[in-house]
Amino acid sequence: MKEIRWLLEEKYGGKRTEAAEKDIARLEKGEHVDYVIGWVEFLGCKIDLSQKPLIPRPETEYWTEQVIQEIRCKRSWDCPSTAGTVPATFQVLDLFAGSGCIGIAVLKHIPWAKVDFAEKEKKFLKQIEINAKLNGIAPNRYRLIQSDVFSNIKRKYDYILANPPYVAESRRQRVQKSVLEQEPASAVFAGKDGLTYIRKFLKETKNYLAPRGIVYLEFDSHQKAEVMKLAKAAGAKEVKISKDQFGKWRYARIIFEVVHN
Repeated sequence: MKEIRWLLEEKYGGKRTEAAEKDIARLEKGEHVDYVIGWVEFLGCKIDLSQKPLIPRPETEYWTEQVIQEIRCKRSWDCPSTAGTVPATFQVLDLFAGSGCIGIAVLKHIPWAKVDFAEKEKKFLKQIEINAKLNGIAPNRYRLIQSDVFSNIKRKYDYILANPPYVAESRRQRVQKSVLEQEPASAVFAGKDGLTYIRKFLKETKNYLAPRGIVYLEFDSHQKAEVMKLAKAAGAKEVKISKDQFGKWRYARIIFEVVHN
């Protein structure tokens, strides 16, 4: 069983100890291997899963890396067009933050970034704090905000990064059993068509962007056309939809025409 081999290598140095046997029993009862190990790696960060948040996906890791590369470029000589327009500190919002994996990776790889983590569930805010400490993030570089979408968000951001719940209830039968039984349903499902949170997010996000602010949004591959339509209806002037590393439409990079007094 590859999960047992993985567990032993990651958590027990390859040794089958008494504690390892207890964890193997958890695996054999069907518990997800990442929860049993207790953490996953995400862009070089160790993401603790002790509060049972949504397990970070490789698809999310893929586009988060694109964001990090883009922000880095804005501070390099490779991007002369941004000269004189780059803020001293990038203000980033990790919305629907869950484990905090997206924002933690940004903080780890972008020394001049500050991140606000917005999450509805209080226990996941605790999870984010655990992960910030685990990865050596200075407390003055991040804030934790209990917020249902934008309900408690007050400032404007250079980047808003969102991985909302987006699985349609109508597609429940296609979801893996371990996801249905063990991962938080509130972080997975979003109404009959999966667009409940995406609709609200796209309708309001423009109000929380700084000038030249950029949005990254993850979605389900079959939602591509609707995400494009919703973004345009919300006033987006540029929408680029990209595939993940598995060839599925997975995320949008969106720019709005932001005008502030």
